[in-house]
Amino acid sequence: MIHTTDRVLVSDLREHLGRTVSVSGWAHTLRLLSKVQFVVVRDHTGMVQVTHRRGGAGDDIEAALQQLTPESAVRITGRVVENPIVKLHSLEIIPERVEVLNRAATPLPIDEHTSLEHRLDWRFLDVRRRPAAQLMFAVQTTLEQGMREYAYAQGATEMHTPKLMGTASESGAEVFELGYFDRSAYLAQSPQFYKQMAISAGIEKVFEIGPVFRAEPSFTSRHATEFTGVDVELAWIDGVEDVMAFEEQMLAHAITKVAGAHGDAVREQFGVEITVPTTPFPRITMATVHDILHKGGWDSEGTKEDLDPEGERSISAHIQQATGHEFVFITHYPVGIRPFYHMRPADDPSVTLSFDLLWKGLEITTGAQREHRYDVLLKQAAEKGMSPEPMQDYLNAFRYGCPPHGGLGMGLGRVLMVLLGLESIREATFLFRGPNRLTP
Repeated sequence: MIHTTDRVLVSDLREHLGRTVSVSGWAHTLRLLSKVQFVVVRDHTGMVQVTHRRGGAGDDIEAALQQLTPESAVRITGRVVENPIVKLHSLEIIPERVEVLNRAATPLPIDEHTSLEHRLDWRFLDVRRRPAAQLMFAVQTTLEQGMREYAYAQGATEMHTPKLMGTASESGAEVFELGYFDRSAYLAQSPQFYKQMAISAGIEKVFEIGPVFRAEPSFTSRHATEFTGVDVELAWIDGVEDVMAFEEQMLAHAITKVAGAHGDAVREQFGVEITVPTTPFPRITMATVHDILHKGGWDSEGTKEDLDPEGERSISAHIQQATGHEFVFITHYPVGIRPFYHMRPADDPSVTLSFDLLWKGLEITTGAQREHRYDVLLKQAAEKGMSPEPMQDYLNAFRYGCPPHGGLGMGLGRVLMVLLGLESIREATFLFRGPNRLTP
C-alpha cells in the first residue's frame, strides 16, 4: 500500500523530480480520452498536469479520475517526471493514488464570462479560480504588514476600539442603529472619538486597522457600507504637517514592501507597475484647488464647496502634470464641510487644519489636527447645531489636560483599488457589503 507523503506545493515540484509526491488542490480542467486521462490540478501556487494511461477493468485510478468534475478537491500521489511536450513547466505527475476529497457539483454557477455582480454571489469560487484575486489578498496582507511595521517603528500602540456605540457619533446621519437589550446602539462609523480618548489616556501614538460602518445609500465604485479602516492618532504634534508626514512615510514604506514582494506578480496579473512614491507628497490648499479647477470650468454650473469625483480626478491630473507625482494632499478645507472637532487656525477661522489625500484621482484619506481645548470644542459643536449632552463622554476627555493631537482615517480597500488598478471597491473586498448586498 502507498502511504501519502507530505504535501508538496505545485511551485516546488521541480525540486522533487523522479520522486513520489502528494499534491492537493482542485481539478482545474479534465480531458478524459479513450486511452489516456489528463487532469490539470491547481493549488494556490500553480498548476500541474496529471497523466494516466487507462488500465481498463480493475483500474482504481482510472475510475477515480473518471468521476472527477471541475473544481473537485483532490489529492494526487504520484511520480514527478519531466516531459518537454507538457506546456505546464515541462512536468507531469504519473498518478499512483487518487483521492477525491470532495466532488464538485456540476455545472459550476460561474465562469470567466460571468458579471462581477454575479461573481460576488459566489465569491469563494470566484477567488479560488482566479490567481489575480488570490494575489490581491496577498498584496493586502503585505500592505497591512508594511503599515504596521512603520507604525511600530514610530512607537505607536495598536488599539482595538469598540464597534458598538451608545450614541450616534458626529451627525448621526450615516450610522446603523440596532437593538441593544432595552435600548438602541449604533455601529461605529469611525474609531475617531475612541482614538482621541486613547490620546487623552496618555498613549501618545495610536493606530487601528479594523472595521468601519457607514450607512450611506451610495451605489458607486468607491463606497461600501462596511470596510476596513486604517486609523492613526498622534499626540504632542506641532501641527497638522506632522500627521501628513507620518502618513506619507507610512505609505511609502508599505508600498516599498509590496513592490519587493509582489511587483513581478502584480505586473503579470494586473498589468500594473507598482511605483514607490517619493516623499514629501505635494501639498495644495483647497482655495488654490478651487482657483485651478474654476479656470477649467469645473464649477460652471454652480458653486461647489467640496470636491466631487470629477474635481478629485481633475486636480490630481493637474498635480501629476505639474510635479510628476501621483499623490497630493489637499489642505485647509472650509469649516462648513468639516466636523466640529477639526482645529481652525487663529489667522483664518473660516478654514480647518485638515486634509484629504488623493491618489491618482481617488480620495483615500481624511485627516486633521483636532481641537483639544474643551471650551473651543463646545463652541464649535454649538456652531454646528450639536448638543453637548449626547457627547459628554467624548467631551470629558478634553476637560483634564488633553494634549495637542491629530490623526487620519484611510480606506484600505481604496488603497488596494488604486494600487492594483481595480475598477471597483467590490473587487478589492473579500465579501462586499453595500446597500443592496448583505450576502453571502
